[in-house]
Amino acid sequence: MNYVGNVGQYFMMLKGTFIKPTKASVLRQLILKEIDDLIIDSLGIVAFISFFVGGVVAIQTALNMDNPLIPESLIGFAARQSIILEFAPTFISIIMAGKVGSFITSSIGTMRVTEQIDALEVMGINSLNYLVFPKIIAMLFYPFVIVIAMFLGVLGGYVAGVYGGFTSGQNFIAGLQDDFIPFQLAYAFIKTFIFAMLLATIPAYQGYYMRGGALEVGKASTTSFVWTSVAIIIANYIITQLLLTS
Repeated sequence: MNYVGNVGQYFMMLKGTFIKPTKASVLRQLILKEIDDLIIDSLGIVAFISFFVGGVVAIQTALNMDNPLIPESLIGFAARQSIILEFAPTFISIIMAGKVGSFITSSIGTMRVTEQIDALEVMGINSLNYLVFPKIIAMLFYPFVIVIAMFLGVLGGYVAGVYGGFTSGQNFIAGLQDDFIPFQLAYAFIKTFIFAMLLATIPAYQGYYMRGGALEVGKASTTSFVWTSVAIIIANYIITQLLLTS
Protein backbone atom coordinates (compact mmCIF):
# COMPACT_ATOMS: atom_id res chain seq x y z
CA MET A 1 0.00 0.00 0.00
CA ASN A 2 1.09 3.57 -0.67
CA TYR A 3 0.97 4.84 2.91
CA VAL A 4 2.43 8.26 2.07
CA GLY A 5 -0.20 8.76 -0.61
CA ASN A 6 -2.95 7.60 1.75
CA VAL A 7 -1.82 10.02 4.45
CA GLY A 8 -1.75 12.86 1.91
CA GLN A 9 -5.22 11.92 0.69
CA TYR A 10 -6.42 11.82 4.31
CA PHE A 11 -5.27 15.40 4.94
CA MET A 12 -6.74 16.51 1.64
CA MET A 13 -10.03 15.06 2.82
CA LEU A 14 -9.79 17.07 6.04
CA LYS A 15 -9.12 20.22 4.04
CA GLY A 16 -12.08 19.55 1.76
CA THR A 17 -14.33 18.97 4.77
CA PHE A 18 -14.08 22.58 5.93
CA ILE A 19 -14.51 24.41 2.61
CA LYS A 20 -17.66 25.18 0.65
CA PRO A 21 -19.99 24.56 3.60
CA THR A 22 -23.48 23.18 3.22
CA LYS A 23 -26.50 25.34 4.09
CA ALA A 24 -26.58 25.98 7.86
CA SER A 25 -30.12 24.72 8.40
CA VAL A 26 -29.25 21.45 6.64
CA LEU A 27 -26.03 21.05 8.59
CA ARG A 28 -27.87 21.61 11.87
CA GLN A 29 -30.20 18.70 11.17
CA LEU A 30 -27.30 16.50 10.07
CA ILE A 31 -25.31 17.29 13.22
CA LEU A 32 -28.27 16.49 15.48
CA LYS A 33 -28.74 13.17 13.69
CA GLU A 34 -25.04 12.33 14.05
CA ILE A 35 -25.10 13.19 17.76
CA ASP A 36 -27.97 10.74 18.17
CA ASP A 37 -26.29 8.02 16.08
CA LEU A 38 -22.73 8.38 17.34
CA ILE A 39 -23.07 9.64 20.92
CA ILE A 40 -26.50 8.86 22.37
CA ASP A 41 -26.68 5.36 20.89
CA SER A 42 -23.27 4.54 22.39
CA LEU A 43 -24.15 5.37 25.99
CA GLY A 44 -25.68 1.99 26.78
CA ILE A 45 -22.67 -0.15 25.86
CA VAL A 46 -20.26 2.37 27.42
CA ALA A 47 -22.21 2.40 30.70
CA PHE A 48 -22.40 -1.40 30.85
CA ILE A 49 -18.71 -1.98 30.14
CA SER A 50 -17.49 0.85 32.39
CA PHE A 51 -19.43 -0.30 35.45
CA PHE A 52 -18.27 -3.90 35.30
CA VAL A 53 -14.67 -3.19 34.31
CA GLY A 54 -14.44 -0.76 37.23
CA GLY A 55 -15.64 -3.57 39.47
CA VAL A 56 -13.08 -5.99 38.04
CA VAL A 57 -10.25 -3.49 38.63
CA ALA A 58 -11.28 -3.11 42.29
CA ILE A 59 -11.57 -6.87 42.85
CA GLN A 60 -8.24 -7.66 41.18
CA THR A 61 -6.51 -4.96 43.21
CA ALA A 62 -8.01 -6.30 46.43
CA LEU A 63 -7.05 -9.90 45.65
CA ASN A 64 -3.42 -8.90 45.02
CA MET A 65 -3.04 -7.05 48.32
CA ASP A 66 -1.33 -9.87 50.23
CA ASN A 67 0.60 -7.62 52.60
CA PRO A 68 -1.55 -6.61 55.60
CA LEU A 69 0.48 -3.40 55.88
CA ILE A 70 -0.96 -2.14 52.59
CA PRO A 71 -3.93 0.12 53.36
CA GLU A 72 -7.35 -0.81 51.98
CA SER A 73 -7.59 2.69 50.52
CA LEU A 74 -5.24 1.45 47.78
CA ILE A 75 -8.27 -0.22 46.14
CA GLY A 76 -9.94 3.15 45.57
CA PHE A 77 -6.65 4.72 44.51
CA ALA A 78 -5.90 2.00 41.96
CA ALA A 79 -9.45 2.11 40.60
CA ARG A 80 -9.25 5.88 40.16
CA GLN A 81 -5.87 5.85 38.46
CA SER A 82 -6.69 2.97 36.13
CA ILE A 83 -10.07 4.33 35.09
CA ILE A 84 -9.19 8.01 34.68
CA LEU A 85 -5.77 7.62 33.07
CA GLU A 86 -6.29 4.69 30.73
CA PHE A 87 -9.52 2.74 30.84
CA ALA A 88 -12.05 5.51 30.19
CA PRO A 89 -10.23 7.56 27.53
CA THR A 90 -8.27 4.80 25.78
CA PHE A 91 -10.03 1.47 26.23
CA ILE A 92 -13.48 2.95 25.63
CA SER A 93 -12.14 4.70 22.51
CA ILE A 94 -10.92 1.39 21.09
CA ILE A 95 -14.35 -0.10 21.74
CA MET A 96 -15.90 2.92 20.03
CA ALA A 97 -13.59 2.35 17.06
CA GLY A 98 -15.51 -0.87 16.54
CA LYS A 99 -18.98 0.54 17.13
CA VAL A 100 -18.84 4.14 15.90
CA GLY A 101 -16.03 3.65 13.40
CA SER A 102 -17.72 0.73 11.67
CA PHE A 103 -20.99 2.65 11.55
CA ILE A 104 -19.36 5.69 9.95
CA THR A 105 -17.44 3.62 7.40
CA SER A 106 -20.40 1.46 6.42
CA SER A 107 -22.83 4.39 6.13
CA ILE A 108 -20.51 6.47 3.93
CA GLY A 109 -19.26 3.41 2.05
CA THR A 110 -22.83 2.38 1.23
CA MET A 111 -23.46 5.84 -0.16
CA ARG A 112 -20.33 5.50 -2.27
CA VAL A 113 -21.38 2.09 -3.61
CA THR A 114 -24.91 3.28 -4.43
CA GLU A 115 -23.50 6.43 -6.11
CA GLN A 116 -25.27 8.78 -3.69
CA ILE A 117 -22.02 10.67 -3.15
CA ASP A 118 -21.70 11.20 -6.89
CA ALA A 119 -25.27 12.51 -6.91
CA LEU A 120 -24.40 15.04 -4.19
CA GLU A 121 -21.44 16.28 -6.24
CA VAL A 122 -23.62 16.59 -9.36
CA MET A 123 -26.04 18.78 -7.35
CA GLY A 124 -23.15 21.08 -6.45
CA ILE A 125 -22.94 19.96 -2.80
CA ASN A 126 -19.56 19.49 -1.17
CA SER A 127 -20.01 15.84 -0.22
CA LEU A 128 -17.13 15.93 2.27
CA ASN A 129 -18.65 18.83 4.16
CA TYR A 130 -22.09 17.23 3.95
CA LEU A 131 -20.99 13.80 5.18
CA VAL A 132 -17.86 14.24 7.31
CA PHE A 133 -18.21 17.68 8.94
CA PRO A 134 -21.37 16.76 10.95
CA LYS A 135 -19.61 13.67 12.27
CA ILE A 136 -16.61 15.72 13.43
CA ILE A 137 -18.87 18.21 15.22
CA ALA A 138 -20.92 15.39 16.78
CA MET A 139 -17.74 13.78 18.12
CA LEU A 140 -16.89 16.99 19.96
CA PHE A 141 -19.49 15.73 22.45
CA TYR A 142 -17.50 12.53 22.92
CA PRO A 143 -15.86 13.77 26.17
CA PHE A 144 -19.31 13.58 27.80
CA VAL A 145 -19.29 9.85 27.04
CA ILE A 146 -15.90 9.56 28.73
CA VAL A 147 -17.15 11.47 31.79
CA ILE A 148 -19.94 8.91 32.13
CA ALA A 149 -17.40 6.09 31.67
CA MET A 150 -15.21 7.54 34.42
CA PHE A 151 -18.10 7.99 36.84
CA LEU A 152 -19.58 4.54 36.27
CA GLY A 153 -16.16 2.90 36.34
CA VAL A 154 -15.45 4.38 39.77
CA LEU A 155 -18.99 3.54 40.90
CA GLY A 156 -18.51 -0.05 39.75
CA GLY A 157 -15.26 -0.21 41.68
CA TYR A 158 -16.99 1.15 44.78
CA VAL A 159 -19.85 -1.35 44.56
CA ALA A 160 -17.51 -4.31 43.96
CA GLY A 161 -15.04 -3.24 46.65
CA VAL A 162 -17.49 -2.29 49.37
CA TYR A 163 -20.33 -4.74 48.81
CA GLY A 164 -17.87 -7.50 47.96
CA GLY A 165 -16.41 -7.12 51.45
CA PHE A 166 -12.94 -6.07 50.29
CA THR A 167 -12.93 -2.59 51.84
CA SER A 168 -15.16 -0.05 53.54
CA GLY A 169 -16.82 2.84 51.79
CA GLN A 170 -14.78 5.28 53.86
CA ASN A 171 -11.48 3.65 52.86
CA PHE A 172 -12.47 3.48 49.19
CA ILE A 173 -13.37 7.18 49.11
CA ALA A 174 -10.15 8.02 50.98
CA GLY A 175 -8.27 6.18 48.23
CA LEU A 176 -10.11 8.17 45.56
CA GLN A 177 -8.94 11.39 47.21
CA ASP A 178 -5.39 10.27 47.97
CA ASP A 179 -2.65 12.12 46.00
CA PHE A 180 -5.14 13.35 43.42
CA ILE A 181 -3.48 15.46 40.70
CA PRO A 182 -5.99 17.61 38.75
CA PHE A 183 -3.72 17.64 35.68
CA GLN A 184 -4.41 13.93 35.25
CA LEU A 185 -8.00 14.81 34.36
CA ALA A 186 -6.75 17.41 31.87
CA TYR A 187 -4.44 14.78 30.39
CA ALA A 188 -7.36 12.35 30.02
CA PHE A 189 -9.55 14.91 28.25
CA ILE A 190 -6.76 16.09 25.95
CA LYS A 191 -6.44 12.46 24.87
CA THR A 192 -10.20 12.19 24.53
CA PHE A 193 -10.48 15.14 22.13
CA ILE A 194 -7.69 13.76 19.93
CA PHE A 195 -9.23 10.29 19.97
CA ALA A 196 -12.60 11.80 19.04
CA MET A 197 -11.10 13.37 15.92
CA LEU A 198 -9.49 10.06 14.97
CA LEU A 199 -12.78 8.24 15.53
CA ALA A 200 -14.60 10.66 13.24
CA THR A 201 -12.09 11.08 10.43
CA ILE A 202 -10.29 7.76 9.87
CA PRO A 203 -13.52 5.75 9.42
CA ALA A 204 -14.92 8.54 7.23
CA TYR A 205 -11.79 8.36 5.06
CA GLN A 206 -12.10 4.59 4.71
CA GLY A 207 -15.74 4.85 3.69
CA TYR A 208 -15.42 7.86 1.40
CA TYR A 209 -12.55 6.54 -0.71
CA MET A 210 -13.53 2.86 -0.84
CA ARG A 211 -14.23 1.20 -4.18
CA GLY A 212 -16.23 -1.89 -5.04
CA GLY A 213 -19.54 -3.32 -3.87
CA ALA A 214 -21.24 -4.58 -0.72
CA LEU A 215 -18.42 -6.99 0.12
CA GLU A 216 -15.88 -4.15 0.02
CA VAL A 217 -18.04 -2.14 2.47
CA GLY A 218 -17.55 -4.90 5.04
CA LYS A 219 -13.81 -5.04 4.34
CA ALA A 220 -13.56 -1.25 4.64
CA SER A 221 -15.32 -1.40 8.04
CA THR A 222 -12.79 -3.96 9.27
CA THR A 223 -9.88 -1.89 7.94
CA SER A 224 -11.38 1.18 9.57
CA PHE A 225 -11.47 -0.52 12.98
CA VAL A 226 -7.88 -1.75 12.66
CA TRP A 227 -6.36 1.57 11.57
CA THR A 228 -8.40 3.64 14.02
CA SER A 229 -7.32 1.38 16.88
CA VAL A 230 -3.67 1.58 15.77
CA ALA A 231 -3.88 5.38 15.51
CA ILE A 232 -5.43 5.62 18.99
CA ILE A 233 -2.73 3.44 20.55
CA ILE A 234 0.09 5.37 18.86
CA ALA A 235 -1.48 8.72 19.77
CA ASN A 236 -1.91 7.50 23.35
CA TYR A 237 1.79 6.66 23.58
CA ILE A 238 2.88 10.01 22.10
CA ILE A 239 0.54 12.07 24.28
CA THR A 240 1.63 10.20 27.40
CA GLN A 241 5.29 10.81 26.56
CA LEU A 242 4.66 14.52 25.96
CA LEU A 243 2.37 15.27 28.91
CA LEU A 244 3.31 12.87 31.70
CA THR A 245 7.05 12.32 31.29
CA SER A 246 8.17 15.87 30.51
